[in-house]
Amino acid sequence: MSERHTTLRSMHDLGLAAWFGGSLMGALGVNGAAARIDDTTQRLPVASAGWSRWTPVNAAAIGAHLAGAVGELVTESPRMARQAGVGKASAVKTALTVGALAVTGYSKMVGMRLERAGGPPVDGTTEPNHHTPANVAASQRQMKLLQWAIPALTGALVVVTAYMSEQQKPTQVFRGMLDRAGGLMSAPKTVGKVAAMGAATRHMAGATR
Repeated sequence: MSERHTTLRSMHDLGLAAWFGGSLMGALGVNGAAARIDDTTQRLPVASAGWSRWTPVNAAAIGAHLAGAVGELVTESPRMARQAGVGKASAVKTALTVGALAVTGYSKMVGMRLERAGGPPVDGTTEPNHHTPANVAASQRQMKLLQWAIPALTGALVVVTAYMSEQQKPTQVFRGMLDRAGGLMSAPKTVGKVAAMGAATRHMAGATR
């Protein structure tokens, strides 16, 4: 069993919780509340102001999560080598993390474009109307997809993290180590069988000459 790494796991879990929860609350709360403002030219600036205030906190949360994730990867690397299934789960988690980072970064770029747009008339943060400039409307349509992609990816990270926590249970560790040992033991047998079949084939070929 691995040793306790409470600080690393706390950074990992709290950072991910803020990343997931903040993105979901922003999509539902900030953007939803801004759409209720009567002045259509103030809806986008108000939403942009709310997201701007959250950005430093979100960046700190992502940084804490990544630091904890890297630390856990280093400390758990011996178990990854011994326990079957841990490496695959880690690869899936890494892919999701990279995807979430990419979408978050691109979402920030689109958000900055909307912030620089000023106060055009819109129906909502991600909903243009017939008075909205075409370039602003295009950014809004992008943001409408991005605002849900971030909580989807980070939510998937939460699920994978829970699965990997289950892998750390003593029974799962023992079973995974047995599976890995069985795979390593079967490899020489497989090589031996292939070599024997090759020798038999060569013998038959020589006998028919």
